[in-house]
Amino acid sequence: MHPRDILLGAQARTGTLPVCDHYSGVEARMRKSLALQAEMTQEFGACVFDVTLDCEDGAPVGGEAEHAALVVELALNAPLGARVAVRVHPVGHPAFESDIATIAGKAGRRLVHIMLPKVESPADVERAAKALDAAGATQLPLQGLIESPAAVHRAFDIAAHPRMQSLSFGLMDFVSAHGGAIPSHGMGVEGQFTHPLVVRAKLEISSACHAHGKVPSHGVVTEFRNQAAFRAAASRAANEFGYTRMWSIHPDQIRPILEVFAPGADEIHKASQLLHAAQAAEWAPISFDGKLEDRASYRYYWQVLERAHGTGRELPVEARGWFPAARP
Repeated sequence: MHPRDILLGAQARTGTLPVCDHYSGVEARMRKSLALQAEMTQEFGACVFDVTLDCEDGAPVGGEAEHAALVVELALNAPLGARVAVRVHPVGHPAFESDIATIAGKAGRRLVHIMLPKVESPADVERAAKALDAAGATQLPLQGLIESPAAVHRAFDIAAHPRMQSLSFGLMDFVSAHGGAIPSHGMGVEGQFTHPLVVRAKLEISSACHAHGKVPSHGVVTEFRNQAAFRAAASRAANEFGYTRMWSIHPDQIRPILEVFAPGADEIHKASQLLHAAQAAEWAPISFDGKLEDRASYRYYWQVLERAHGTGRELPVEARGWFPAARP
């Protein structure tokens, strides 16, 4: 059996997702994003980030149907193996039903997920799931965007829905929903990691995802010109807040996310050596570098290798057989 099946089993998540989710909604930028994804797939030997085509912020008012048709065209013409998703309008928006019918109905087979913004309750998720089923996209996962204090309160119930694959945090709307109680600093690259209400919301969403085997995805950091500040924010999201995925809103943010969320070379090497020793022992406990290792640590180090592969890192020779498309 493959190590993934042996070590994760019933604890396996809904799927291993790329650590970066890149958003674009203007036609020229959507086309450039898909071209960049194809270029970096060739470079890394794996598709290392998702491209989410945005209807909610990308469609002009009154032009929702035309924008949905454009998104369908782009998804259907994306290269084989591309990872393309779509953010539709919220369930309460007049364009929601037509978004799902058009996009999922015509291009569902080419999409990796539908992002549902402004999720307030499990009922919103269920409504979206039924709409996808009605459009014939019965296997298409949902991802949700948590953007209000009430949605944070229900994050565990939302994450528990079987169709939900990942939750993201909508920082700007969350801060705005507090009627000025959170200062604008709470939306900034530093304040969003220090203001108690924002910190609490991020931790609730991350914890809800981990509790239900879903992927916590850190949302927008708008300071894309300041690479040092952005890299520091990505590092805090990954290493302090438990997020395993992050949004990009500018091409310059993609590589820093890949680098920050990737394990280091030493950890990759240790994971490969340890797991081969464990496999030779048929996954029984072993002594490795003077320490006892067992299934719990094997699971951790297997996930290190999955992240390494998903971020295009070079894998040791002995680990490449577990990832047939691994970078040579």
